[in-house]
Amino acid sequence: MLSYQHGYHAGNRADVLKHAVLHALLKQIAATGKPVLYVETHSGRGRYDLTGEQARKGGECDTGIIALHQGKPPRPLKPWVSDVEARGMKDYPGSPALAQTLLPPSARMIFFEKHPAEYAALAKAVGTDPRVQVKHSDGYSGALKLAPRGAEQMVCFVDPSYETSRDIDALALWTPRALKRWPQGILILWLPLFRDGRETEFGEYLASLDDCIIAGARWPVDVDDESALEGSAIVAFRAPGSASDPSHAIAASLQSWWSAEAAKA
Repeated sequence: MLSYQHGYHAGNRADVLKHAVLHALLKQIAATGKPVLYVETHSGRGRYDLTGEQARKGGECDTGIIALHQGKPPRPLKPWVSDVEARGMKDYPGSPALAQTLLPPSARMIFFEKHPAEYAALAKAVGTDPRVQVKHSDGYSGALKLAPRGAEQMVCFVDPSYETSRDIDALALWTPRALKRWPQGILILWLPLFRDGRETEFGEYLASLDDCIIAGARWPVDVDDESALEGSAIVAFRAPGSASDPSHAIAASLQSWWSAEAAKA
């Protein structure tokens, strides 16, 4: 949706799980030593000022990364939290910035973003990094035109806005095509978890497509909170090092941390 700008939600509780798990997965991918083609279909602006007007309008980051920064984050989240703290809250790293930091000099990265303002901000955020191409076009169709070169490991991260049910429908149609297009590729999807459980059937459908890791967590919901969202999950197809997968430890520890924080309130 061209109306969506992630700056209003950056660093919130959904981002915490998403970015902590992605951080861990990208570190594992980098550790394999393989050259990488990393693609994002919905990149956003790449970096966010959590002290700025957009982030402060709803203050969603206060219960997300800010709470972790001010408290004692669970051990599985510490590598990601430390990297965020090293940048400071004026330069919160979205997924493109995480990829730029964690992937090796040999990596190629292609970031798609349709929103004009987000695209312009993303192009500025990636700077002069010669590994990166930024494309102002539809990520679903654009990504499927790409293929890894030689020994490159294909990795694609998909993070749509889910503003309407059409977003789930589009991803349901696109995912099997992507898995077929890249038979050895790693596909990482972010999935919101809703109060009414509308994502359950979709999650079961995704799990039936190929081997995957699903790691999610739900936070305690205030009765006065009108948001339909109550959790966040990552679905990772063909993730590396599945025997030592950190995703479930991150999700479990985060859910426990949220519950403990709610009990203190």
